Amino acid sequence: MSTPNIKSVVENMVTPFLDEHGFELVDVEYVKEGSSWFLRVYVDKDGGIDIEDCGRISEFLSLQLDENDPITDMYFLEVSSPGAERPLKKSKDYVKAIGKHVFITTYESVNGLKEFEGTLVSFDEQTVVVSVGKKAHELPFTKVASARLAIQF
Repeated sequence: MSTPNIKSVVENMVTPFLDEHGFELVDVEYVKEGSSWFLRVYVDKDGGIDIEDCGRISEFLSLQLDENDPITDMYFLEVSSPGAERPLKKSKDYVKAIGKHVFITTYESVNGLKEFEGTLVSFDEQTVVVSVGKKAHELPFTKVASARLAIQF
């Protein structure tokens, strides 16, 4: 099974459980590092998650994966918080991040830059507006390569 299909199968498998228990699925990664495969599931909830939450989710997902067996390779399952520098993946992530400090990279230059660190001013599905210093940059959403919350020092 291809990596995108594995991600989709895992998302479909775990989302009902997460919804039922008040968690939010942030991201699923299935990646090879060295000779080992890792299935990483990033989860959050209002107020943050703790180690017990990760354990419950991991136990549930492990049982589901054993029953359905969608992954043929040997892999390590990791369930964790997305951390302080949480990625912005979905539209709702961008909306929740308005007014917060972010780091955004683009596939190609916008206003002569490919990296933008500043305050997320607005988001409307087509355009991401980030204020860097005193200048606002309008980034076409289709040109955003990655975005995450950023810790401001």
